[in-house]
Amino acid sequence: MDLGIAGRRALVCGGSRGMGRAVAMRLAQEGAAVTIAARKPGPLGEAAEAIAAATGNPVGHVAADLTTEEGRAAILAACPEPDILVNNGDGMPPGDFRDWDRATWIRALDQMMLAPIAMIQGTVDGMMARGWGRVVNIVSRSVKEPQAELGLSNGARSGLVGFVAGLSRQTVARGVTINNLLPGIVATDAQRAHVEGLVTMTGRPFGEIWAERAARNPAGRYGAPEEIAACVAFLASAHAGFITGQSLLVDGGQYPGTY
Repeated sequence: MDLGIAGRRALVCGGSRGMGRAVAMRLAQEGAAVTIAARKPGPLGEAAEAIAAATGNPVGHVAADLTTEEGRAAILAACPEPDILVNNGDGMPPGDFRDWDRATWIRALDQMMLAPIAMIQGTVDGMMARGWGRVVNIVSRSVKEPQAELGLSNGARSGLVGFVAGLSRQTVARGVTINNLLPGIVATDAQRAHVEGLVTMTGRPFGEIWAERAARNPAGRYGAPEEIAACVAFLASAHAGFITGQSLLVDGGQYPGTY
């Protein structure tokens, strides 16, 4: 299916690895003009070159810290009028809430809530003025099924989803949709870092925890970054203009509820 986004400008945050890189690859395959942003210039440049080589489309890239005003300004200077914005970034490591001081909470809010909102703030008015835009936030299943060790994510990411619920109803009449994707367990470096955190907390072997998490999932496996990317690409497509303010679970059926 032609997603109807060839020639659209796409900005993918956290695009150097994992789900973000897979999203950038998929959008480039669809003919979008992709710019990726991340903090580390080495992996970022390698990702841009690899995606460009695989798709035949040049990929812009900018190394910047999304949680700072200077970083966001640099990102938007590299891709000043995106039609598609994908907010994506690392979460915080698992832990016990008793160990999290105010500075830790502020860092979590900056990373998982305030920075994505600031990126929306910097792009959504232009999208509405042009009459077309797509914002997709890659969030986490934890906003729907909280995990005790992910309290920082439970709180900060839920704040982003709550904000989007209000804003998305104000933009859709101008052709701009805003949605969230809620991945479950996906085989990425971030997932491995999460499991390593659980190893530290519990003392159990990495392989045991990794296999157990796959076995608990109804699909019996981890998701692939490319599966997440396909869902993001559809929400960013010309066919998704009547979908807004939604949070789509992509978790192999692990969330146990009906709604």
